[in-house]
Amino acid sequence: MPEEGEWASLLEHLVARLPRVAPERIEQMLREERIFGSDGPLGVEAPFVPGSFIWFHRDLPDEVPVPFDVAVVHRDEHLLVVDKPHFLAAIPRGRHIQETALVRLRRQLDLPDLSPAHRLDRVTAGLMMFVITRDKRGKYQEMFRHRKVHKEYEAIAPYRADLTLPTTVRSRIVKERGVLVAQEVPGDPNAETYVELAEHRNGLGRYRLVPATGRTHQLRVHMNGLGVPILGDDFYPELREKPLDDFTKPLQLLAKVVEFDDPLTGEGRRFTSTLRLGAWDSLTAWAGG
Repeated sequence: MPEEGEWASLLEHLVARLPRVAPERIEQMLREERIFGSDGPLGVEAPFVPGSFIWFHRDLPDEVPVPFDVAVVHRDEHLLVVDKPHFLAAIPRGRHIQETALVRLRRQLDLPDLSPAHRLDRVTAGLMMFVITRDKRGKYQEMFRHRKVHKEYEAIAPYRADLTLPTTVRSRIVKERGVLVAQEVPGDPNAETYVELAEHRNGLGRYRLVPATGRTHQLRVHMNGLGVPILGDDFYPELREKPLDDFTKPLQLLAKVVEFDDPLTGEGRRFTSTLRLGAWDSLTAWAGG
């Protein structure tokens, strides 16, 4: 609570402070004893106390169930590696709370202290690492922060005979808060991706992507910049709205390989995704992207 104010009650203050929540809903939460102070639940008649702290859990949004499972690739005392499916958010954020890999795994595996070692976009499938033990999470998170992890991705995109590959793409990518898409802008490069064509057939290519940096949407932006946008991309080259319950034509991008020296043991580790990108196996269904 602010240090100063003339509100007669906590309810009056919260109504002013939370304009996007209906006053009736705030009053109901107080009656249901869902808002807590340091000494316990607070009621409708609770006074406004300057400088005090209150806690409450916000209402959860109605979420569309994601009909795909999270598969465990590896588990030991400290580390959990999974294959995250397309369309499942990695961690709670915005409209995605329950339907996230983190919440699912905490519940299914009874791992309340589980935390992510890195991030993976909701629309990207493949390997994601989580740390089981709370006191070891920093060691693994620092690996990703300091770029000590080798990552390889697989992508399906149009094939262009005039595109000289392999190549290393370097550019400056900027993602502004509140703007859905990222942009390449003039300036010193802050993003680097190695792009290699593994094979091609029927107008499509299967590409191996190795990022040296981790900018938001980096692989998607760089592939689009090369003139071969990844199949199923609803952001690049054109932003298209897709309902949350539409699970057709997922982004054909897969986090395929994660390789690193374990920060606890020094042991070299390499994990490979067991997932496959559907567009490569069913070219007809993906005709036209």
